[in-house]
Amino acid sequence: MNQNLKVNFGREFDRCAVCFLSFVSGLVLIYLAVEGPLLLNQIHYKTSPSGIFQIKGQDLINLVILSPILIFSSIALFRQKLYSKFLIIITPLYLIYFVLSYTIGLEWSSLTYTGNSEKYTFYFLFVMVSSLLILFYALSIFPKKVENSFSKKILAVYSIIFVLFILIFASMWIKEIINVIQTGTTLGYVETPTMFWTIRFFDLGFTIPIGLLSVYLLWTQPNTTYAIQFLFYGFFITMILAVNAMGIMMYINNDPNFTVGGEIVFVALALIVITGFIFLIRKFKVQ
Repeated sequence: MNQNLKVNFGREFDRCAVCFLSFVSGLVLIYLAVEGPLLLNQIHYKTSPSGIFQIKGQDLINLVILSPILIFSSIALFRQKLYSKFLIIITPLYLIYFVLSYTIGLEWSSLTYTGNSEKYTFYFLFVMVSSLLILFYALSIFPKKVENSFSKKILAVYSIIFVLFILIFASMWIKEIINVIQTGTTLGYVETPTMFWTIRFFDLGFTIPIGLLSVYLLWTQPNTTYAIQFLFYGFFITMILAVNAMGIMMYINNDPNFTVGGEIVFVALALIVITGFIFLIRKFKVQ
Protein backbone atom coordinates (compact mmCIF):
# COMPACT_ATOMS: atom_id res chain seq x y z
CA MET A 1 0.00 0.00 0.00
CA ASN A 2 2.58 2.59 1.05
CA GLN A 3 5.04 1.10 -1.42
CA ASN A 4 2.72 2.06 -4.29
CA LEU A 5 2.81 5.64 -3.09
CA LYS A 6 6.59 5.63 -2.95
CA VAL A 7 7.06 4.52 -6.53
CA ASN A 8 4.27 6.65 -7.99
CA PHE A 9 6.41 9.62 -8.99
CA GLY A 10 5.94 9.16 -12.73
CA ARG A 11 8.80 8.81 -15.15
CA GLU A 12 12.26 9.64 -13.90
CA PHE A 13 12.72 12.35 -16.52
CA ASP A 14 9.44 14.03 -15.57
CA ARG A 15 10.30 14.00 -11.88
CA CYS A 16 13.76 15.48 -12.44
CA ALA A 17 12.40 18.11 -14.83
CA VAL A 18 9.76 19.23 -12.30
CA CYS A 19 12.42 19.31 -9.57
CA PHE A 20 14.47 21.65 -11.72
CA LEU A 21 11.51 23.85 -12.69
CA SER A 22 10.30 24.15 -9.11
CA PHE A 23 13.75 24.97 -7.75
CA VAL A 24 14.51 27.60 -10.39
CA SER A 25 11.02 29.11 -10.06
CA GLY A 26 11.69 29.57 -6.35
CA LEU A 27 14.93 31.39 -7.16
CA VAL A 28 13.17 33.55 -9.77
CA LEU A 29 10.51 34.57 -7.23
CA ILE A 30 13.24 35.58 -4.80
CA TYR A 31 14.96 37.58 -7.53
CA LEU A 32 11.77 39.38 -8.60
CA ALA A 33 10.84 40.18 -5.00
CA VAL A 34 14.31 41.53 -4.20
CA GLU A 35 14.47 43.57 -7.42
CA GLY A 36 10.97 44.92 -6.96
CA PRO A 37 9.62 47.83 -4.89
CA LEU A 38 9.70 45.77 -1.68
CA LEU A 39 13.52 45.97 -1.47
CA LEU A 40 15.81 47.30 -4.22
CA ASN A 41 13.12 49.01 -6.32
CA GLN A 42 14.85 48.17 -9.59
CA ILE A 43 11.62 46.93 -11.19
CA HIS A 44 9.32 49.86 -11.87
CA TYR A 45 5.78 48.71 -12.53
CA LYS A 46 3.38 50.86 -14.56
CA THR A 47 0.82 51.32 -11.84
CA SER A 48 -0.40 53.73 -9.18
CA PRO A 49 1.12 54.15 -5.70
CA SER A 50 -1.72 51.97 -4.37
CA GLY A 51 -0.75 49.30 -6.88
CA ILE A 52 2.86 49.48 -5.70
CA PHE A 53 1.78 48.98 -2.08
CA GLN A 54 -0.14 45.87 -3.14
CA ILE A 55 2.84 44.58 -5.10
CA LYS A 56 5.00 44.96 -2.00
CA GLY A 57 2.56 42.81 -0.05
CA GLN A 58 2.45 40.09 -2.70
CA ASP A 59 6.23 40.14 -3.16
CA LEU A 60 6.60 39.69 0.60
CA ILE A 61 4.48 36.52 0.48
CA ASN A 62 6.41 35.31 -2.58
CA LEU A 63 9.68 35.86 -0.74
CA VAL A 64 8.88 34.28 2.62
CA ILE A 65 6.30 31.61 1.71
CA LEU A 66 6.08 30.72 -2.00
CA SER A 67 9.79 30.59 -2.83
CA PRO A 68 10.64 28.40 0.22
CA ILE A 69 7.79 26.02 -0.68
CA LEU A 70 9.01 25.75 -4.28
CA ILE A 71 12.63 25.16 -3.30
CA PHE A 72 11.89 22.76 -0.45
CA SER A 73 9.35 20.77 -2.49
CA SER A 74 11.85 20.39 -5.34
CA ILE A 75 14.42 18.94 -2.95
CA ALA A 76 11.83 16.66 -1.32
CA LEU A 77 10.60 15.49 -4.73
CA PHE A 78 14.16 14.78 -5.87
CA ARG A 79 14.57 12.59 -2.78
CA GLN A 80 11.18 10.98 -3.52
CA LYS A 81 9.64 11.92 -0.20
CA LEU A 82 5.92 11.19 0.03
CA TYR A 83 5.09 14.64 1.39
CA SER A 84 6.56 16.27 -1.73
CA LYS A 85 3.35 15.34 -3.56
CA PHE A 86 1.37 17.50 -1.16
CA LEU A 87 3.78 20.43 -1.46
CA ILE A 88 4.18 20.75 -5.22
CA ILE A 89 0.43 20.89 -5.82
CA ILE A 90 0.01 23.95 -3.56
CA THR A 91 1.69 26.58 -5.73
CA PRO A 92 0.76 26.31 -9.47
CA LEU A 93 -2.63 28.08 -9.59
CA TYR A 94 -1.41 30.94 -7.40
CA LEU A 95 1.69 31.47 -9.55
CA ILE A 96 -0.31 31.52 -12.78
CA TYR A 97 -2.65 34.13 -11.24
CA PHE A 98 0.36 36.09 -9.97
CA VAL A 99 2.08 36.23 -13.37
CA LEU A 100 -1.04 37.25 -15.28
CA SER A 101 -1.96 39.99 -12.80
CA TYR A 102 1.59 41.40 -12.82
CA THR A 103 1.98 41.35 -16.59
CA ILE A 104 -1.40 41.74 -18.30
CA GLY A 105 -2.86 43.87 -15.53
CA LEU A 106 0.06 46.21 -14.89
CA GLU A 107 1.61 46.87 -18.27
CA TRP A 108 -1.34 48.78 -19.74
CA SER A 109 -2.78 50.28 -16.56
CA SER A 110 -2.45 53.92 -17.60
CA LEU A 111 -0.32 56.11 -19.84
CA THR A 112 0.24 58.24 -16.74
CA TYR A 113 2.74 55.73 -15.36
CA THR A 114 6.11 54.68 -16.71
CA GLY A 115 8.25 51.72 -15.82
CA ASN A 116 10.57 48.95 -16.99
CA SER A 117 8.73 45.77 -15.98
CA GLU A 118 8.75 44.57 -19.61
CA LYS A 119 12.49 43.89 -19.22
CA TYR A 120 11.59 41.08 -16.82
CA THR A 121 9.12 39.41 -19.21
CA PHE A 122 11.03 36.16 -19.57
CA TYR A 123 11.35 35.70 -15.82
CA PHE A 124 7.55 35.89 -15.52
CA LEU A 125 7.11 33.62 -18.53
CA PHE A 126 9.42 31.02 -17.01
CA VAL A 127 7.39 30.99 -13.79
CA MET A 128 4.10 30.69 -15.67
CA VAL A 129 5.18 27.88 -18.01
CA SER A 130 6.87 26.04 -15.13
CA SER A 131 3.71 26.34 -13.03
CA LEU A 132 1.61 24.85 -15.83
CA LEU A 133 3.96 21.87 -16.18
CA ILE A 134 4.20 21.40 -12.41
CA LEU A 135 0.39 21.47 -12.22
CA PHE A 136 -0.07 18.61 -14.69
CA TYR A 137 2.68 16.56 -13.09
CA ALA A 138 1.35 17.12 -9.55
CA LEU A 139 -2.14 15.97 -10.53
CA SER A 140 -0.74 12.85 -12.23
CA ILE A 141 1.18 11.63 -9.15
CA PHE A 142 -1.21 12.73 -6.41
CA PRO A 143 -2.74 9.91 -4.30
CA LYS A 144 -5.93 8.64 -5.90
CA LYS A 145 -7.24 6.14 -3.32
CA VAL A 146 -8.60 8.03 -0.32
CA GLU A 147 -11.42 7.76 2.19
CA ASN A 148 -13.07 10.55 4.15
CA SER A 149 -14.52 10.61 7.64
CA PHE A 150 -16.55 13.79 7.39
CA SER A 151 -19.12 14.68 9.98
CA LYS A 152 -22.00 15.99 7.90
CA LYS A 153 -22.99 18.47 10.61
CA ILE A 154 -19.49 19.98 10.81
CA LEU A 155 -19.19 19.97 7.03
CA ALA A 156 -22.55 21.75 6.78
CA VAL A 157 -21.48 24.47 9.23
CA TYR A 158 -18.17 24.97 7.43
CA SER A 159 -19.84 25.04 4.01
CA ILE A 160 -22.41 27.65 5.08
CA ILE A 161 -19.77 29.95 6.61
CA PHE A 162 -17.39 29.55 3.67
CA VAL A 163 -20.07 30.17 1.04
CA LEU A 164 -21.41 33.16 3.00
CA PHE A 165 -18.07 34.93 3.16
CA ILE A 166 -17.10 34.12 -0.40
CA LEU A 167 -20.43 35.59 -1.56
CA ILE A 168 -19.72 38.71 0.52
CA PHE A 169 -16.36 38.90 -1.25
CA ALA A 170 -18.10 38.54 -4.62
CA SER A 171 -20.64 41.22 -3.72
CA MET A 172 -17.80 43.69 -3.00
CA TRP A 173 -16.42 43.30 -6.52
CA ILE A 174 -19.88 43.25 -8.15
CA LYS A 175 -20.80 46.47 -6.36
CA GLU A 176 -17.64 48.16 -7.69
CA ILE A 177 -18.37 46.97 -11.25
CA ILE A 178 -21.93 48.31 -11.01
CA ASN A 179 -20.50 51.65 -9.83
CA VAL A 180 -18.28 51.81 -12.92
CA ILE A 181 -21.18 50.93 -15.20
CA GLN A 182 -23.48 53.52 -13.64
CA THR A 183 -21.07 56.37 -12.84
CA GLY A 184 -17.95 55.64 -14.89
CA THR A 185 -15.70 55.30 -11.84
CA THR A 186 -15.20 53.73 -8.42
CA LEU A 187 -12.54 53.36 -5.75
CA GLY A 188 -9.18 52.57 -7.38
CA TYR A 189 -10.57 52.48 -10.92
CA VAL A 190 -9.28 55.79 -12.32
CA GLU A 191 -5.66 55.14 -11.30
CA THR A 192 -5.37 51.65 -12.80
CA PRO A 193 -8.39 50.65 -14.91
CA THR A 194 -6.79 47.61 -16.52
CA MET A 195 -5.63 46.21 -13.19
CA PHE A 196 -9.13 46.84 -11.85
CA TRP A 197 -10.73 44.74 -14.58
CA THR A 198 -8.02 42.06 -14.51
CA ILE A 199 -8.47 41.38 -10.80
CA ARG A 200 -12.28 41.51 -10.92
CA PHE A 201 -12.50 39.14 -13.86
CA PHE A 202 -9.98 36.73 -12.33
CA ASP A 203 -11.75 36.71 -8.97
CA LEU A 204 -15.35 36.64 -10.20
CA GLY A 205 -14.62 34.29 -13.10
CA PHE A 206 -11.97 32.06 -11.52
CA THR A 207 -11.28 32.34 -7.77
CA ILE A 208 -14.86 32.54 -6.52
CA PRO A 209 -16.26 29.80 -8.81
CA ILE A 210 -13.39 27.53 -7.74
CA GLY A 211 -14.26 28.19 -4.09
CA LEU A 212 -17.91 27.31 -4.63
CA LEU A 213 -16.96 24.26 -6.70
CA SER A 214 -14.67 22.99 -3.93
CA VAL A 215 -17.58 23.02 -1.46
CA TYR A 216 -19.84 21.26 -3.96
CA LEU A 217 -17.25 18.54 -4.57
CA LEU A 218 -16.75 17.99 -0.84
CA TRP A 219 -20.42 16.99 -0.70
CA THR A 220 -20.77 15.11 -3.97
CA GLN A 221 -17.38 13.56 -4.84
CA PRO A 222 -15.03 13.89 -1.83
CA ASN A 223 -13.01 10.70 -2.39
CA THR A 224 -12.53 11.07 -6.14
CA THR A 225 -11.57 14.75 -6.12
CA TYR A 226 -8.94 14.75 -3.37
CA ALA A 227 -6.22 16.06 -5.71
CA ILE A 228 -8.50 18.84 -6.95
CA GLN A 229 -9.38 19.81 -3.37
CA PHE A 230 -5.72 20.03 -2.42
CA LEU A 231 -4.98 22.06 -5.54
CA PHE A 232 -7.84 24.45 -4.79
CA TYR A 233 -6.97 24.92 -1.14
CA GLY A 234 -3.32 25.47 -1.97
CA PHE A 235 -4.46 28.30 -4.23
CA PHE A 236 -6.91 29.72 -1.68
CA ILE A 237 -4.38 29.82 1.15
CA THR A 238 -1.51 31.35 -0.81
CA MET A 239 -3.81 33.86 -2.51
CA ILE A 240 -5.63 34.98 0.63
CA LEU A 241 -2.30 35.40 2.46
CA ALA A 242 -1.09 37.60 -0.39
CA VAL A 243 -4.31 39.64 -0.37
CA ASN A 244 -4.03 40.24 3.38
CA ALA A 245 -0.37 41.23 3.00
CA MET A 246 -1.44 43.72 0.32
CA GLY A 247 -4.01 45.17 2.70
CA ILE A 248 -1.43 45.52 5.47
CA MET A 249 0.94 47.35 3.13
CA MET A 250 -1.86 49.65 2.01
CA TYR A 251 -2.74 50.41 5.65
CA ILE A 252 0.88 51.04 6.65
CA ASN A 253 1.27 53.49 3.76
CA ASN A 254 -2.05 55.28 4.44
CA ASP A 255 -3.46 54.25 1.07
CA PRO A 256 -6.86 55.96 0.55
CA ASN A 257 -8.03 52.83 -1.32
CA PHE A 258 -7.68 50.76 1.86
CA THR A 259 -10.98 49.91 3.56
CA VAL A 260 -11.37 48.38 7.01
CA GLY A 261 -14.50 46.50 5.91
CA GLY A 262 -12.72 44.88 3.00
CA GLU A 263 -9.78 43.86 5.16
CA ILE A 264 -12.10 42.29 7.75
CA VAL A 265 -13.70 40.17 5.03
CA PHE A 266 -10.29 39.01 3.76
CA VAL A 267 -9.02 38.20 7.26
CA ALA A 268 -12.20 36.21 7.93
CA LEU A 269 -11.78 34.38 4.62
CA ALA A 270 -8.17 33.55 5.52
CA LEU A 271 -9.25 32.02 8.84
CA ILE A 272 -12.05 30.05 7.17
CA VAL A 273 -9.82 28.77 4.36
CA ILE A 274 -7.01 27.71 6.72
CA THR A 275 -9.55 25.99 8.99
CA GLY A 276 -11.00 24.21 5.98
CA PHE A 277 -7.57 23.08 4.84
CA ILE A 278 -6.81 21.60 8.28
CA PHE A 279 -10.24 19.95 8.23
CA LEU A 280 -9.50 18.52 4.79
CA ILE A 281 -6.15 17.05 5.84
CA ARG A 282 -7.45 15.51 9.05
CA LYS A 283 -10.58 13.96 7.55
CA PHE A 284 -8.99 12.24 4.57
CA LYS A 285 -7.08 8.99 4.84
CA VAL A 286 -4.81 7.99 1.96
CA GLN A 287 -5.09 4.28 1.13
